Amino acid sequence: MLRTYKYNTLSAEEKNQLIQRNTDPNNTIQETVSGILDQVKNKGDEALRDFAAKFDKVDLKNLFLEKSDIEALASTISRDQQRALEIAFQNIHRFHSTQLRRERVTETMPGVKCWREVRPIEKVGLYIPGGSAVLPSTLLMLGVPARIAGCKEIVVCSPPQQDGKINGFVAYCLLLLKIDRIYLVGGAQAVGAMAYGTQTIPKVDKIFGPGNQYVTKAKSIIQGQTNVSIDMPAGPSEVLVIADQSANPAFVAADLLAQAEHGADSQAVLVATSSATIEKVNKELKKQIIVLPRQELARKAIENSYAIITETLIEAMEFSNAYAPEHLIIESDEWQSLIVKISNAGSVFLGHLTPESAGDYASGTNHTLPTSGYARSYSGVSVDSFIKKITFQHISEEGLQQIGSTVEILAELEGLQAHKNAVSIRN
Repeated sequence: MLRTYKYNTLSAEEKNQLIQRNTDPNNTIQETVSGILDQVKNKGDEALRDFAAKFDKVDLKNLFLEKSDIEALASTISRDQQRALEIAFQNIHRFHSTQLRRERVTETMPGVKCWREVRPIEKVGLYIPGGSAVLPSTLLMLGVPARIAGCKEIVVCSPPQQDGKINGFVAYCLLLLKIDRIYLVGGAQAVGAMAYGTQTIPKVDKIFGPGNQYVTKAKSIIQGQTNVSIDMPAGPSEVLVIADQSANPAFVAADLLAQAEHGADSQAVLVATSSATIEKVNKELKKQIIVLPRQELARKAIENSYAIITETLIEAMEFSNAYAPEHLIIESDEWQSLIVKISNAGSVFLGHLTPESAGDYASGTNHTLPTSGYARSYSGVSVDSFIKKITFQHISEEGLQQIGSTVEILAELEGLQAHKNAVSIRN
């Protein structure tokens, strides 16, 4: 089922083509998204209602649900489901709570003290995708670190269901996070609403959350056109699985399909050290895909995916680092020796018993990760994503005597006399 290539027979250009994904060569997505953002900027709530009717097929009287609505919806899910969300919440909180640390004061010279202090980003916007699958886990992944960081205002947007509401799972997560309002807006228009602000939806300082290519493009546009920042480019999801002769083909196929069922634009890449492994995985794919409720989406994603045969695990790592996957799974007995060779990946799953699903939901790590090769330069969401670190310094009389002449000389050689004077006048 997977198109197969031999690593050593590929030219540099062919390898480069294989690692490209979710591109917009004709700027069609850019043009569509720019039009949506312009309407939101100029028409505000009116545009959001129009887009809800067009894309979500729902006529919204109110663009939000309040606490009483959220509580009612949360009560519709079973206690077992509530408990599963609570365990995920606790594990995510436990992992992220270790990330908030206070730094020490450093005395760079006698009397010259420098340090940094953490401050939360005051207003953050969280985008929770809807579309073909509603993701309450994403709300936990974004809301928990925002709460730990101490953000003063958390604005949540998610597409409405056809009844004009949200599902009970998202509602229960809102209760766990003590968030009393959710805005019923999806897609690029949600990004625009949080970036520009509308009559109903507040403008935020930073926007978080994964989405399709339209959401990702909207985030990149607003980052370039406004003073609102974004977490990262987090578009259609992807996984790269490295498998050697010790891998269980059924496990590998299950991991590939777990990614493929996200959507037709997802990508699941297998890098194996033998053709025999790929053949066994393909047999398992055929067997497992037919029982999936979302098998049509999974089939389309598999059609957009492929396998690479390498001679060694080292070559497999070379390709993986070039691809820079959102999710990297290493199904090998030798996983420990490969850790130091990983330079580009969003989140890594080690060994035969560590499926990506664990990180997607409940192990504690964050599943909001860079896609499309951006793992070369971006990290996944963490508490650090929701804070700023402000630098401070204090210079005593002794410190000014220690550092003053150095600053005066450097200012003078740069021709900045006023800089020099600011020191000289204090001596």
